[in-house]
Amino acid sequence: MLGIALLCAHSGQRQVWGQSPSIAVEEPVASSKSDAGSKLSREIAALLDDPAVARAHWGIAVRALDGRSIYSLNEGQLFQPASNAKLFTTAAAVHLLGADRRFTTVLEGQPGSRGDAELKGDLVLHGGGDGNLSGRTVPYVEAADRRKRPQVEADPLRYLQEMADAVVAAGVKRVLGDVVGDDTLFPWEPYPADWAIDDAVWGYGAPVSALSVNDNQIRVTVNAGEKAGQAATVALDPAVPYYTMNPSVLTIAAKSPDGVAIDRELGSRVLKVSGKIAAQAGPDVEEVAIQDPAEYAAIALKEMLEARGVKVDGRARAQHREPSDPQSFSKQVAETLPDMPKEALGPISKLITGKSVCLDACPLRIEHTSPTVIEDIVVTNKTSQNLHAELLLHQLGKAYGSDGSTAQGVRMVRQFLLNAGIDKDDFAFFDGSGLSGHDLVTPRATVKLLQYAAGQPWFEEWKKSLPIGGVDGSLEGRFTKAPLQGKVFAKTGTLGEARALSGYVECASGRTVIFSILVGNHPPQSHADRDVMDKMVEAIAADD
Repeated sequence: MLGIALLCAHSGQRQVWGQSPSIAVEEPVASSKSDAGSKLSREIAALLDDPAVARAHWGIAVRALDGRSIYSLNEGQLFQPASNAKLFTTAAAVHLLGADRRFTTVLEGQPGSRGDAELKGDLVLHGGGDGNLSGRTVPYVEAADRRKRPQVEADPLRYLQEMADAVVAAGVKRVLGDVVGDDTLFPWEPYPADWAIDDAVWGYGAPVSALSVNDNQIRVTVNAGEKAGQAATVALDPAVPYYTMNPSVLTIAAKSPDGVAIDRELGSRVLKVSGKIAAQAGPDVEEVAIQDPAEYAAIALKEMLEARGVKVDGRARAQHREPSDPQSFSKQVAETLPDMPKEALGPISKLITGKSVCLDACPLRIEHTSPTVIEDIVVTNKTSQNLHAELLLHQLGKAYGSDGSTAQGVRMVRQFLLNAGIDKDDFAFFDGSGLSGHDLVTPRATVKLLQYAAGQPWFEEWKKSLPIGGVDGSLEGRFTKAPLQGKVFAKTGTLGEARALSGYVECASGRTVIFSILVGNHPPQSHADRDVMDKMVEAIAADD
């Protein structure tokens, strides 16, 4: 067996005239100083010669846990990270917020509203930035356990139902004011920079709000009629009177080519569901984003109270807070934080609580506490949950910055990465999830982060949050056979014609190796680059 010292390879660099002398630009070639490294170089070069992937732009970095280079290709060039951005956000979150931090959502009456079963003011639901006000089972249930013990799907609005029950149990019979969904803990910035407008329709592009319920999405189910010519049925779950439906889906002959389209104009609460669905076909199920989550939560809660006999005189409405920092996004992000702690935050008990008006002075106060940060990070990374990554970003901005804004959250991540020794020119983030087309990162920054994480007290818990090849999360269907099944711990990423896979692989030699494979400009609608990625990981793992 060859030792790690024999696997060291370094990418050649050259200075390009006309650029800043502080910037080294790499040749798009790999270099090696060992037979094993040369073997890996030849294997990767052969994979990249495949015409199906040869025109894509590839960046690769492979390193030992001690940071020594094993292989590199364009490792200093910038690529869209897609959901590999979640590696950076979640690492910063567990380091700076602490693995056991929790958040609270608060429902309360107004000061001075004490009376005989009446609240003489608004009933306000204060969002605390909890991403798990949903029917999801937390902690995350592994795929093998789900197969052994099928999960019963919980009511996606169960925690609002519990709050409504608590209001009734407190003896409240009437609310003289409004039911308010308050998400002012964070500024109202529903969409980070360069989120595509067509993504805003779907659950994965749901707007970001400090008051988020059911991942800020609704399930739309289209069922075919009994025979051709009949109108299909369209149902929403949860069945909250929020969206107005405009359905026009026709049932066509069985086994005929079909398709359903869902459209919603930005800012509109009208869902247009059109197309055709074949008779006897299974249901067509889509997740659609909620336009204003705080307003949706207020509408749902008001309906629940009224169903329980509580009279509400006012209406359901949202309360937002507009961003107030006059500086540009880039200026806010670039501002350094010399006092940010470099050491990981230890055990804590502090809660970040939804903005409260009256605290203990309220005649009615009901609280719901979130799962821990590390439990949410497992959900975020395993399922690549965009909203949860954005909420963690805002929590960072709230905890350490001047505000819980997107810019302040990105500023916190940037400072965390600088403290970890990552070059400031090797990354640029505009959100926490990687859905922004402006996000950029180099493979060497990614492996540097993964190496840094490996030396932190939170590493083992964080590593377990990554999808495991052939086992769970977004890698459940990849690396499904020995010797890599259960040996690859990595984050996937897909955005347009960009793809990413970065993490750790337990090699045939018994050691663990860090890798980052980033691809840009692969042919549209092609998965050949993903298959080549997996073959690269196989080659890395087999290389002794």
